[in-house]
Amino acid sequence: MENHLVIGLMSGTSLDGLDIALCSFHYQDNNWSFKILDTKTQRYPDYWLNQLASIHNAGAEDLTRLHFEYGHFLGEQVKSFIKRTGQKPDFIASHGHTIFHRPEKEYTLQIGDGNAIAAVTGLPVVFDFRSKDVALGGQGAPLVPIGDKLLFPGYDSCINLGGIANISYESNNQRIAFDICPANQVLNSLSNQLEEPFDNNGEMASEGNLNLELFERLNALGYYESKPPKSLGKEWVDENIYPLLNLFSIPIKDKLRTFTEHIALQITNIINANRGKVLITGGGAYNDFLIERIKASTSCQIEIPNNELIEFKEAMVFAFLGVLRKRNEINCLSSVTGASRNSCSGTLSI
Repeated sequence: MENHLVIGLMSGTSLDGLDIALCSFHYQDNNWSFKILDTKTQRYPDYWLNQLASIHNAGAEDLTRLHFEYGHFLGEQVKSFIKRTGQKPDFIASHGHTIFHRPEKEYTLQIGDGNAIAAVTGLPVVFDFRSKDVALGGQGAPLVPIGDKLLFPGYDSCINLGGIANISYESNNQRIAFDICPANQVLNSLSNQLEEPFDNNGEMASEGNLNLELFERLNALGYYESKPPKSLGKEWVDENIYPLLNLFSIPIKDKLRTFTEHIALQITNIINANRGKVLITGGGAYNDFLIERIKASTSCQIEIPNNELIEFKEAMVFAFLGVLRKRNEINCLSSVTGASRNSCSGTLSI
């Protein structure tokens, strides 16, 4: 049996915090298995919340400075985490934090310099997982599907309800995956207008009314008609979702209800075409009202796993992507991203 002990780092578009997961991976008889051994979500201090929310407007020098500064911040968080757990991993795999994602313009940027992480922790680091795929003509996203394929073979579809909802499934012996629609990124932004960090259990949305015109206009956005491979970034949300929400002078709870129904519809449109058993993870899995609205429109078997997997699946899978990178094996699928070929992606700092 081959064993790997790895820390995975993930910071999502919803700015919920930095997810840190210590994971073990075992390879035997051509099959992978995993265990999540220890976890932590480090909430961002106000400084980093403000910096990460506004950095896309920064000048070149400030952006460069923050790239390295954030890398040192990540390194310090990992160093503290390792001290608490008492276990030294073989290496670290870091997603970084996405600032720009414009694959149609052939660029993507996740800040958090891996060399800085390595310098602070004294450990090898795999980082910058998306750039190579974009250079090969791909979307650079989603990257989790290779983990879904190799670590969760018992499910017909895997959905992550994070800042953006995405899905992965097998079709004609190929892994297909794409971003479905914005999710927590928008729900959290609306909740902030009511001075709440998020809509706890979807309670505020459940108290709102569906605005049919807004609902129909959201569902009519061109992205939903396009075929995969496709992905969404903050820029698309800023240009398409918020201006539409701002057109409607209705209570915020009505906007929350309408957008929740929008997410549920876009998800069920996809899973109803595939059927089967569906695993849902990510922070949105705790949104009881959203899950209820999804279940109301599908006959698929919806499974919500334990809290650890809900919250740390992405961090765990990026640790796994790091393992595949260290083994010089494919960790980015062209059937998912639309790149010219499969690739072994990620920069290694030792």
